[in-house]
Amino acid sequence: MLKQTEGSHAVAEAVALCRPEVICAYPISPQTHIVEGIGEMVKSGELKDCEFINVESEFAAMSVAIGASAGGARTYTATASQGLLFMVEAVYNASGLGLPIVMTVANRAIGAPINIWNDHSDSLSQRDCGWIQLFAETNQEALDLHIQAFKLAEELSMPVMVCMDGFILTHAYERVDIPTQAQVDGFLPPYEPRQVLDPAEPVSIGAMVGPEAFMEVRYLAHAKQMQALERIPQLAKEFEAGFGRDSGGLIRGYKTEDAETIVIAMGSVLGTIKDTVDAMREAEHGGHKVGVLGITSYRPFPLAAVATALKNCKRFVVLEKSLAVGIGGIVATDVRMAVTGMGLKGYTVIAGLGGRAITVKSLTTLFEKACREELDPVTFLDLDWKVVNKQLERERTTRRSGPAAESMLRDVGVIAARIG
Repeated sequence: MLKQTEGSHAVAEAVALCRPEVICAYPISPQTHIVEGIGEMVKSGELKDCEFINVESEFAAMSVAIGASAGGARTYTATASQGLLFMVEAVYNASGLGLPIVMTVANRAIGAPINIWNDHSDSLSQRDCGWIQLFAETNQEALDLHIQAFKLAEELSMPVMVCMDGFILTHAYERVDIPTQAQVDGFLPPYEPRQVLDPAEPVSIGAMVGPEAFMEVRYLAHAKQMQALERIPQLAKEFEAGFGRDSGGLIRGYKTEDAETIVIAMGSVLGTIKDTVDAMREAEHGGHKVGVLGITSYRPFPLAAVATALKNCKRFVVLEKSLAVGIGGIVATDVRMAVTGMGLKGYTVIAGLGGRAITVKSLTTLFEKACREELDPVTFLDLDWKVVNKQLERERTTRRSGPAAESMLRDVGVIAARIG
């Protein structure tokens, strides 16, 4: 059924169609509308046989999810930004215990300074926590990935994080195709847990493991992620057969067949990049042979698929909405591992941090420089160097230079130079 709806509400409907049995809810922008939407369905009776639990914190949300999943319930939660950081201890426990929890991360910047807008800092900070991470480009894909995520999580008995750009997707209204309950039931079977706490058959889940077996247990999580590399594209094909849409998978190429320069990114920015590439390929704009590679599965990272997609190009640009302080790119590091020995020139572009707009104009200039191989190894798109250098000079010359963020806001004219 085609429906004009907010991205968060589309995800809420998708989760409800998966027949969850426990929802662990704690509000944080920009994911709050998701759990609110599910809560309304539970209250109205539209979503039956589901326990909606309001908890006191994000840490409690994941802790309750762990208990519910260990008890044999299909379990879901959602979070963002500082909320994800607050639940980190439990996030690692969920994956270490092999519990098939599905969680939406509405991607949002991490403070300080305080910022509620979108980038990928939150989920990428947890890239090594053992969760599968899937990134949605559109609200339709976000909806579809949640349905696939429950099946993937439960088949492999490991948790899945579905990442969608905060506000850009979560609060955007667009037309999506909401599947029927029969379609979802035909794709997603009833949950059959691999492990369950049952008084009739007592077991310990999460026992102490010493050096004699810890490495082997940890390797098991890695082995399951390698299994996911094979299963994710298979699930995408099964989904297409049942729902009539090509959605999900490991990667998604766009005009890469003849591309000399390929731009790699994740999430909603792929739409803007594709628009830029379309314009650059037109003869009046130079006929640049530029293509796009979208990464849907960030963890596990599809090394072989990325290498195959880049094998015929001359250079690549990784545009990422995150920053590894002290080195530069996060996604770029994984891409470089994929193309080891291929002799390609690679560039890292840090863009959109804290919700900074990524425009077609800026991308066009950036990609033209990449085609001429004039980019620096690490580029900060639209960074105001005047403001940065002024703050660095302030700190060099004045010991008590004051809070950096507030000083820089004054420099750009956002707040008054003086109070009172």
